[in-house]
Order: sequence, then structure tokens, then C-alpha cells
Amino acid sequence: MDVISVIRAKRDRIPLTDAQIDWTVDAYTRGAVADEQMSALAMAILLNGMDRREIARWTAAMIASGERLDFSSLARPTADKHSTGGVGDKITLPLAPLVAACGAAVPQLSGRGLGHTGGTLDKLESIPGWRASLSNAELLDVLASTGAVICAAGDGLAPADKKLYALRDVTGTVEAIPLIASSIMSKKIAEGTGSLVLDVKCGTGAFMKTAEDARELAETMVSLGTDHGVRTVALLTDMSTPLGLTAGNALEVRESVEVLAGGGPADVVELTLALARDMLEAAGIHDADPAKKLADGSAMDVWRRMISAQGGDPEAPLPTARHTHT
Repeated sequence: MDVISVIRAKRDRIPLTDAQIDWTVDAYTRGAVADEQMSALAMAILLNGMDRREIARWTAAMIASGERLDFSSLARPTADKHSTGGVGDKITLPLAPLVAACGAAVPQLSGRGLGHTGGTLDKLESIPGWRASLSNAELLDVLASTGAVICAAGDGLAPADKKLYALRDVTGTVEAIPLIASSIMSKKIAEGTGSLVLDVKCGTGAFMKTAEDARELAETMVSLGTDHGVRTVALLTDMSTPLGLTAGNALEVRESVEVLAGGGPADVVELTLALARDMLEAAGIHDADPAKKLADGSAMDVWRRMISAQGGDPEAPLPTARHTHT
């Protein structure tokens, strides 16, 4: 097996075999395939696509490149959410503690900026002392004690994706649907969540500009999750205008805290509640009202405990940017 033949096959629109996919992902993870070679393959995938079998196998190979977490020791059902990202999308911040306040465990393994969007971890790191990197034992401890954790995926979880994620960002291949779907779902399946809600953005501020592309991505990811035993549902949501009234790490944390305090912009509250209801439904929790948990301060209590458990000070003043634009 050699990488040149794999690149040529995808360049010439020939579907990759299972053996080619398994070897390529493993060899790239080990460093036997160079970044420039994987860049060429990623561009060929962007231009020529992959069929469902190829995407499923690529995802399975990414999962197999590392470890899988196990949350079976938790007393609560697990539910997670992933957004494909957009301008002002800070929904994870109020959503994770809200769903935890309703009775689910939320193991939210999040990422950093990709393309033009800031990552959830980048936003939370504006809170003094807050740590994104936790060991598996620490992750489980925070999850068990607070009901929610937002942290970086460990080095052992889908390491193939960690390498490819960074490469896509600098090679103009972020928008490749097979690579988006396999990146997101390899992490979420390896993470071990029992259920998953996908927020697939479409519009001028999203990676998927049209509803048709967004639907294709959503259907691909739902089928990947379902095939691996994760109850998976997706929403298509509008990213033709920014979410909320702020974009910028500390600003978005501040706006998220406003939502947890019972205020905040109407569109952020609406989407947070919609995703919370779907996450609870997918987790089999039918008797909780997330709107009440926002109103009575329960979600804010979980937020404070979660931030403190990861070394942050939820009461500390947030930094102010040197440059602002209204």
C-alpha cells in the first residue's frame, strides 16, 4: 500500500477500498504519510467526494486510531451536542449546564477555532483560571460531581482527527462534507455519549452556505451516529445573521451568563431551549422543563460549579479586548 496510489485513486474519482482507507488513516496518524500528501488527498476528497461506505469506513478508521471513553458508571443518561459553528454561536456555554440541571450528564468535548469561527474552548479560556485540558479521570470526576463538563478531547481520543483537523484549517478543505462528518462523528462516537443532537448551520456565516448542503451533512452524520449505536438527531438552523448581539471570546461568555441569569438575546435563548429539549428527548428524559431551569437559577448553579471544578473563577471580571467594533 502506498499513499500516492490512494491520492491518484481519489483524484481520478475511483472509490477508495476499505483497506486503502484503514491504511491511510493509520499511516497518517503514525507519521508515515506526510502532511503535504494528506493535504493532496483532502483536496481530492473536497473536489470529488466520498460515497456513504467510504465515509463510514473513514470514520471507523478515525475512531480506531485511539481510545474510547466509557460513561457506563454514571447514574445519569448521557447527552451531547455539536454545532458546525457560526458567528456568535456561543450556545454550548449555557446549554451544557442547562441540560445537566434537567437531569442528563453532558460530556461536552469541544474544539478550538476552525475557519472564521471562534471555538468553545477559546471562549471559555477568557475566564481566569479555567482549564480546557483534563485527564480522563478528571473529566469523569467533573461530570459525576456537576453533571456537565466542557473540555478538550484528550490526546488518546481519535488522534487521527486531531492531526487532520489542523491540516484542513490551513489547506482550504474545511468545507469537505466527508471530512466534516467524519471529524465530528469520530470524536463523538469515541467519546462514548449515548445520545447526540447536531446543530447544523446554514447560511452566509456558516461553512454550509445552502440548505441542501446542510441537509446532506446532517443526514450523513445522523446515519454515522445511528450505525454506531448513538441515538442521533439533527436540526438545521439559520446562520444568515450572527447569533445574539456579540462576537468575541469574553463578550460571548458574558452574553451566555446573561442567558443563564434568565435574560440574554431572544434568538440565543430560543435555540438553547430548542436544543435542550431535543437533547433531553434523545436521552429519554421527558419530565423536565428547561425553560423553568433557566428561570429558577438551577442552570446558573450548575454553570458556577462546572467552571469552578475546572479551575475557573465564575465571579472574576472578564478581560476586555484592546479593539472593539460596534
